[in-house]
Amino acid sequence: MTAAVRALGRWFTSPVPLGRIAAFRTLVYLFVAADLVLFTPWVRLHADVPGTLYQPLLIGRLLPLPTPGHLLITALFWVLLAAALLAATGRAPRLLGWLVFALYLEWMLVAMSYGKVDHDRFDLLVALAVLPTVGAARHGDPTRSERAGWALRCTQLAVVATYFLSSWAKFRFGGLEWLTGATMTRAVLRRGTELVEWSTHVPHLLVVVQFLIVAFELTTPVVFLLRGRWYYLQVALMYAFHLMVFAAVTISFVPHLIAMTSFLPLERVRPVRWAARLLRRGTDPAPPLPG
Repeated sequence: MTAAVRALGRWFTSPVPLGRIAAFRTLVYLFVAADLVLFTPWVRLHADVPGTLYQPLLIGRLLPLPTPGHLLITALFWVLLAAALLAATGRAPRLLGWLVFALYLEWMLVAMSYGKVDHDRFDLLVALAVLPTVGAARHGDPTRSERAGWALRCTQLAVVATYFLSSWAKFRFGGLEWLTGATMTRAVLRRGTELVEWSTHVPHLLVVVQFLIVAFELTTPVVFLLRGRWYYLQVALMYAFHLMVFAAVTISFVPHLIAMTSFLPLERVRPVRWAARLLRRGTDPAPPLPG
């Protein structure tokens, strides 16, 4: 038993390069800034909604959080935007990291406390919660860190849990009829694209698709057992799944896709160095003409 616990601990804190956490951190915080402006700007409209319509989620009921108003939401937007952009630079990783997590959590509570709750932000919130625990990390740093490994592992587990919880929600609210009924048919009829409109005319095809979706979600933990090319093939399959969902019914899971980059060797992505090389090439004097 003790050996199993030690093995689990080693797996949970398997060290990864600090450069990977630096790249992941920059990507996550830049997404938070983009989310405020591009993906959830509608949250600011809640500033003009009567407070009686605010039905806080459980965490909002447990914590003494104020009812959203114009001043709160406006201040939350601008402070969070500034904090996320500063955090993306890697400065003050603990202070700014905790600040971004707390403010984004409140932003999500404001967004999801009026009747609609999205499940694609759970793993992103986990990432925001664990990133400040790592501390300083520079892009390209090959130093391996157990803290960095723990933060990424927590995010990876949250990614896989999102799929499991999605299947559980399907059975909880739809029962077995989610698998055998007209779930996908309704989705295609309501918001399907031209790529999949034909599928409603093929008997039982979309029922098979429903079984495949649940099977995919329930088998995602296999990613933790794979190595090498099979590992990256599984990660690519996870991205391909969401690409197909968007192409079929225009449902995007962008926050979830950002969290999924925790499975990738992001330390190899060096945009600053690549840009510097391009600039140097552009400024190097041209070679003299012969003769």
